[in-house]
Amino acid sequence: MSDFGNYGGGSMEAKKQQVMDQVRSELALANAQELINKINEKCFAKCVPKPGPKLSGGEQDCLSKCMDRYMEAWNIVSRTYINRVQRESQNMGGAGGL
Repeated sequence: MSDFGNYGGGSMEAKKQQVMDQVRSELALANAQELINKINEKCFAKCVPKPGPKLSGGEQDCLSKCMDRYMEAWNIVSRTYINRVQRESQNMGGAGGL
């Protein structure tokens, strides 16, 4: 019961911020895992048609280029999405005052 008293005023805001930071961190980790999974799935299927004990030089080059392109595209899409969400959020904030 004594813990309940610690959540008064400013500490509740701090707790809320801590939870929000944790959620952001978990979302970033989930996005990174999704990126890695997609790269593995798409690039491996494209570059390694017949898996063997070793990757050939051509397969290594293909994988490297594929991963670079996929990450570049992922970053462009992510930035565009974030910018759009921010714009919409600002527009909704301005409309809310009407």
